[in-house]
Amino acid sequence: MLRSMATTIAPLIPTGLQSTPITSIQPGGGFCFAVERAWGRWRRAWLRRVRPGYVRRIAERRRGDCPNCPHDIIDSRDLKLVRNVCGYSFRPEDDAFAWRERLRLARAGLCELLFFSGIFLLLSIGSVLLGLFVHPLLYLLLVSTLTPWLFVLSFFRDPHRAIPSDSNAFVSPADGTVTHVGETSDPDFPGGRAFTISIFLSVFNVHVNRVPRTGRVASLRYYPGEFLDARAADCAVRNEQFWIDLTDAQTGGLIRVKQISGAIARRIVCWLKPNEDVQAGERLGMIKFGSRTEISVPLELVQEALVRVGDTVHGGSTILLRMKNSF
Repeated sequence: MLRSMATTIAPLIPTGLQSTPITSIQPGGGFCFAVERAWGRWRRAWLRRVRPGYVRRIAERRRGDCPNCPHDIIDSRDLKLVRNVCGYSFRPEDDAFAWRERLRLARAGLCELLFFSGIFLLLSIGSVLLGLFVHPLLYLLLVSTLTPWLFVLSFFRDPHRAIPSDSNAFVSPADGTVTHVGETSDPDFPGGRAFTISIFLSVFNVHVNRVPRTGRVASLRYYPGEFLDARAADCAVRNEQFWIDLTDAQTGGLIRVKQISGAIARRIVCWLKPNEDVQAGERLGMIKFGSRTEISVPLELVQEALVRVGDTVHGGSTILLRMKNSF
């Protein structure tokens, strides 16, 4: 079954890209990310001046250790941006902002949502004023501002997913359309061979990424690069990308997830940290707007591939592969 479906494709190793240190959950930066950081600095200064009691109480509840910590952490809003490089944490019961996880909107995209909502609000007010003082037909401009706002709101949705309980299942890390299924050359895998599945995420897909298998985070690597269309063949080796290597809990094999940027917004988010234990279906980050996600596993561990090129998959719920119990 596997051999009949596998199509050998080119090695998916970055061409001329160099990994750089990871300093935040969104190492590529971006305008909204810079705004959120600037807001955080202002908010922390205000809290220390106006609410010192709150600052002391939250500091007492903070857990973990971050020697010579370069991050200014008061509460979970600050930790959100540097969770993957900071040793501090908060228990859910001590996190006064945990309710934001229940909004069914990607928490890493809330700043973008507020930014675009502000723009569309101003445009809507302008449309109303034009309709009121110029001509009633100009009220129709309100529709042209509401439509893109609804699109942005839809893009950052984070729906609940039912995670398969099958221990041999390898679940999809992303929503989208399968573009590649087959064997690839990769020296990091046994025998230099891996089985790779690529998924293209259009702007209409959910862009929250999920962990495909239960295991432990072995390493994280970030590669700045170009921003070709995520459907282009060369994007896997030339575009900005984030590599997440997991050690599979059941087989001990290497599982690699690649978040690859696209041509539109170009922002990759990953909040996992090295040596962290993760569960299949757990959220690991997102890619903002058009993008691509790939998974690679040791060829010898694949029992059966369950998807083909052109299939539509859903992150956390679609089973891409069935895995063997061991090498």
